[in-house]
Amino acid sequence: MLHVLYLVHDVSDPAVRRRITMLRAGGARVTLAGFRRTANPIADIEGLRPIDLGATRDGRFGQRLAAVAKAAVSIGSRLGGMPRPDLIIARNLEMLALARRAKSAFGAPVPIVYECLDIHRLVLRNDLLGKALRATERFLARDVKLLVTSSPAFIANYFKPFGQVAAPIELVENKYFEAAAILPGDSEPAHGPAGPPWRIGWFGALRCRRSLELLADFSRRMNGRFEIVLRGRPALSEFPDFHGFVESEPWLSFRGPYRNPEDMAAIYREVHFSWAIDFFEAGQNSEWLLPNRLYEGCRFGAVPISMGNTETGRFLNQQDIGVLLSQATPEGLEAALGKMEEYRFGKLKARVLARNPRTWSYDRSDCRALVERLRSLTTVPGSFAAEALA
Repeated sequence: MLHVLYLVHDVSDPAVRRRITMLRAGGARVTLAGFRRTANPIADIEGLRPIDLGATRDGRFGQRLAAVAKAAVSIGSRLGGMPRPDLIIARNLEMLALARRAKSAFGAPVPIVYECLDIHRLVLRNDLLGKALRATERFLARDVKLLVTSSPAFIANYFKPFGQVAAPIELVENKYFEAAAILPGDSEPAHGPAGPPWRIGWFGALRCRRSLELLADFSRRMNGRFEIVLRGRPALSEFPDFHGFVESEPWLSFRGPYRNPEDMAAIYREVHFSWAIDFFEAGQNSEWLLPNRLYEGCRFGAVPISMGNTETGRFLNQQDIGVLLSQATPEGLEAALGKMEEYRFGKLKARVLARNPRTWSYDRSDCRALVERLRSLTTVPGSFAAEALA
């Protein structure tokens, strides 16, 4: 069984849980180590007890660098009690630095996979800091065996033009994970709430202040004909008073966090549309990404809303589904959605449900294929740990 050491920047990130689930469903054994964004260590992620590397703070770049430097000194002792892995996956740039330290501590040629699912705005700067970060990434990634990323636009706009990683690239989209096999024709029943009021669901990592203000303005403009439902983890560092703002808006509601995948069908059945727009790093990462909520919403029949000039918009245009905006204004939203009625919404939803569900989801066969791809990177068959015991 392939033994993977998974080094992550935030062990509580729901996407980390999804990747662990995929790796284990594909037949791998996983050891999890990483930082946390919580005051106290996290005891359990999918039955795993994470190796705690300390706390970091969202948006505090300097503090994160200091935490990485501190962890680099002690990572050998932190990992000393575990069997030597066959493979190390480093999620994000700071974890790539720690992966190289861990590899040295194991004293063996353990392959490293670099998983990069966002392009941080700092590495795109043209000043000394941006150039230094890109140079650091190139140096740390000089001998990684594989780059895993989630959007073709990351490859076309960053990795290839800047020559950051010479390794082969594996595209692993942010799809929903299905425990059972899925086949063409499989879909959720087309039921849901009647409208109006029409409900727009904005779920996941809530970090875009411009989206929040735009949705609030639009809902007021529609005077209750549209309601906005927020769920997930708000990045409070990006909002002066997230909860106060939402409570002051008559047509906005925040319904707290949710479990993925356990709650996904239920929360998306409560809404008509899925907000698949992010202005957090406009013109860069936000324009290039294909977000989790795109796949999750479509899997359960919510009609996606996106800007037309983004990678998400281009993807939806190819699929001939969704509502694509030309301008991010309350007036633009009103022009696209304001006259919504049941017949038109039924057609929009039917087009989403008509797509092959594998467009939106990975199942166990995909997980096995991913693990086999990772296994092919190891230098010898079987596991280093088994070899050491022979």
